Order: sequence, then C-alpha cells, then structure tokens
Amino acid sequence: MHATDRSRELFGRALDVLVEGGSSPSRGPANYGDYPLFMTGASGSRIRDEDGNEYIDWMMAYGCLPLGHADPRVAEAVANAASSGAHLATATEVEVEVAERIRDLVPGVEKVRFANTGTESMMAVLRLVRGYTGRPKIVKFEGHYHGWHDEVLANCHPKPPGALGHRRSPITIPESSGLVRGALDDTIVVPWNDLDAVDRALRSNPGRVAAVVTEGIMANMGVIPPESGYLPALRRLTREHDVLLVLDETVTGFRIGPGGCQERYGVGADLVSFGKGLGAGLPVAAFGGRAGIMEALAWGGVLHYGTQNGSRIGLHAALANLRALSDDGSAAVRGAWDTGEALAAGLQEALDDAGVPGVVQGVGPMLQVMFTEAGRISDYRDFCGHVDGERYRRFALALFGRGVYTTPSAALHWMASAAHAPEDVERTVEAAREVLEDGAFAA
Repeated sequence: MHATDRSRELFGRALDVLVEGGSSPSRGPANYGDYPLFMTGASGSRIRDEDGNEYIDWMMAYGCLPLGHADPRVAEAVANAASSGAHLATATEVEVEVAERIRDLVPGVEKVRFANTGTESMMAVLRLVRGYTGRPKIVKFEGHYHGWHDEVLANCHPKPPGALGHRRSPITIPESSGLVRGALDDTIVVPWNDLDAVDRALRSNPGRVAAVVTEGIMANMGVIPPESGYLPALRRLTREHDVLLVLDETVTGFRIGPGGCQERYGVGADLVSFGKGLGAGLPVAAFGGRAGIMEALAWGGVLHYGTQNGSRIGLHAALANLRALSDDGSAAVRGAWDTGEALAAGLQEALDDAGVPGVVQGVGPMLQVMFTEAGRISDYRDFCGHVDGERYRRFALALFGRGVYTTPSAALHWMASAAHAPEDVERTVEAAREVLEDGAFAA
C-alpha cells in the first residue's frame, strides 16, 4: 500500500510557517490536492519521499536535470568547488570556461553574461533590447512564460476561451495583482504559430518594437512545437521589420540539443536566454548573443548587476554538466531523445488501447499527455479550449500510487533525462495503462 503519512504531517507543519506550505505555488495544494509529497533525495532516474517510497521521476526538477539526479560528474565538481569557497564575487577562470563552452555550443552567441535564474536573465534581456534599440515595445506570444516579472506576466496560464478576445486582437490578461501600473502597456500579445499576427503587430507599431520574444518550443502550455518552418520564417520577418529576435531557451536550452532550438530549427536569434538545464540543479542562468548588442551592457550603459551572478559553485556544476552533455557526440542528449520518444509512443498507445481521447505531444525528451478530443494542440487557444486539465491532474496523482512521479499540471510537461532507462519507460507505461483502464478514472 502506498502510504504518505509523513508527507501529510510535514505539510501540516509547513502551513504554519510557509505560504501554501511551500516556496512556489506550483508545488502546493493547487496542483497536488490535499498535500504535496515531501522528498528526501534522489539518484539517477529515481526520487524518494519521506515515507520511503521510491518513484520514477519524470519531472526532473522542472527540467533542471538533463543528466538525472546526483550525476557523479556534477556532484564531484560541486564538492570540489565547495571545499575551496562557496562564492568569491570576483573574476574566475571557470566563468570564462563556461562562457567559452556556451559560445562554442550555441549558434550565434558571441558574448555571454551570467545571472541566477531564467526570470533574472529575461529581465536583463528585455532591458537590453530596449536600451540597445531605443524602442519601448516588445511582442510576446500567448501561452509563453518568460518569468514572473511584470513586463511579460500576461497570458501565461490557461484561461476560459471566452476571456481571450478575438484572435486578431487578443486581450492582454495580467497574471497577478501588484504589477507596476502600466507595466504591460508596451507588451503586445499575439497568438503563436501565426506569422500574419506578428506581421500585423509590427506593421501597426512601426519603429516602436524593440524585439519579438519567443520560446523555441511552447513549454509552459504542455508541449506545443513550432509549425514546420515557423521559427526561420519568424527570423526573416523580424529582419524585414528591423526588429530583434529573442529566443527564450530557459526550458529547452542544452536539453533539446547542445545548441538548443537554434541548432534544431535553424533559426539565428539576436539574443538567447538560458536557465534550468544549464546549472544541473544549481541556480545558474545566462544570456548571450551578438557582440554588438551585448556590449551595450558595458560599464552599466544598460545596467545589469548581481552579487551572485556567475556563482562559483554553480558554474563548476554548469561546466561539468555541459561537458557531459556534449561528450561522445552528445550521446547523453541522444539517449534522452530516444527515451522521450519511446515514452511518448508508449503513453499514446496506452491511451488508444483504453479508448481514452487524448494525444501525447512532445519534442524529444519533452512531452505531455493531453486529454482532449480535438487531436493536435497547436497553440494557447487550442489548449485553453480543448485540454481537460482536471482529468490530467487525476491521472498524474493516480500515477504517484504506482511509483511514477510527474507534474500534476497539464500546463507543464514530462522530462526524460540521460539517466532514464528502458525499464523506466516500460514500468511507466504499465502504470499508465492501469490508471487509464481503472473504472474510477474513466468515470
């Protein structure tokens, strides 16, 4: 029997001292029901809770662990670095080494700057594009998430379809109370996978748009890939309008491939932002791009400070991580791709055999199960109108009791790592079949 009494007890204590019992809403009762599972540690593809239960982990710290938990190469690098000082806040050789490796791996990156999180990195990028171009506006896509700061905190989470407005004139919907007044006035929201919508936005704001900001793969609305040729066409369109293209690879960077979405889809962004997968679980982020743009940061021309930027331990973890991901012709990344594709195929077969309407969408190591009768989901409006998020949540929580751990949010996604094995796929598909064929779930 799957008992989680210790997690229930700890959550009761947590409610006394932590808002919602945790440090992020995504980890709290809104997703997990009565209480979340409290974890104690992990290794490889497995994670353990406070009651001693072990799970196959398909969350991988929301995508921070492309090599899996406690990879020995990363662990050794962290231990060695920690033994001679946590953080120096000075120039260090490892900062140069990681920047050089990013430059060598990612097409178009000539200069790099480090930050701590994807949110911080994107905050700096948006200031940079405005400072460099002297223009105030940015174009952002519905359903794309670029961090929790004010200027892009709109149209990030599922909404009732009737709240979105007409496709040709979307309603900008703030995601939080407390935003600075006017914070979204210069943010233009348009549908994704729709070049005409971007063209209209740019033509309606001549000489006023600094950049178009996009994820390479929509990764915070399940997994929604770009249409064939869409990203290169978006690059051509931004050049026609003399507008910068910013690629947010916080989720996809170093996981889709060593060169990220730029390498996979053949798109050359002006600036690119990295987070999650860079630091192998430590808070390390970066942004980079064309030297002429990045040099606008020099001497605080476009100000970007940060005591913890380029943290020494984090950069040693990042260096070990990037070495491991690119070794042997990127064998670790290829392995994660194979695992993700096998898992997606197995889960789709389980849905079909159980007669449950749904589609498993994915790109390599990223995938999500979408309970829907609509078939393929191609943008935010499709997701909001056709994906049954509550049914997915019940599915994910039922998997917990069968030793499989993944996100209970339909808007997030499953993550395959280099540490996952064929046995993990087989056991997970078997557990999914049990849930899908259970009469209580089908009701």
